[in-house]
Amino acid sequence: MKKIVIIVITVIALIGITIYADRATRVSSAGGSHPVDANVAGKTEPQLTLKDLNGKDVNLADYKGKVVFVNFWATWCDPCRIEIPWLIAMQNQYGPKGFTVLGIAMDEEGKSAVAPFLDKERFDVDGQKLPMNYPILLGTDEAADKFGGILGYPSSFLISRDGKIVTKFQGLKSEDELHKAVESLL
Repeated sequence: MKKIVIIVITVIALIGITIYADRATRVSSAGGSHPVDANVAGKTEPQLTLKDLNGKDVNLADYKGKVVFVNFWATWCDPCRIEIPWLIAMQNQYGPKGFTVLGIAMDEEGKSAVAPFLDKERFDVDGQKLPMNYPILLGTDEAADKFGGILGYPSSFLISRDGKIVTKFQGLKSEDELHKAVESLL
């Protein structure tokens, strides 16, 4: 009987923690067009410097004046693989208008996992097999923390030309939703 009581109390506690975590991290809609996380929306982009695959420092502030889609992803992430062709297409379509995707690879193995993935993988974009065509940086937990933390991949942040975080996308969203959010800033 005591075991059953302990199990019931544990289950109730876990449900309570899950509800609290869900409410604390919930993405709400503002303006009706795309999700805005009240914890990050309107905040200035964090000071962030990461290494690219050649070991060169890349600073997020270098992209000021552009609309930037910061995308936390991993090579093993299936939803990320769904999203990558959309990001390639967005880079092609909006790049000339002052837009860039900035991919932050969060693989624990770092360059040893990411570099071969980029060399090998090609993605179907409008009937063509294309490589990832935007800058890829090697991410860290500290980088994710500077954006308020992330709960999974993909997690993305849309930053306006003046360096303000406009939107947080937690998880895979629709291609149309991503396009609308970017177009609203161009």
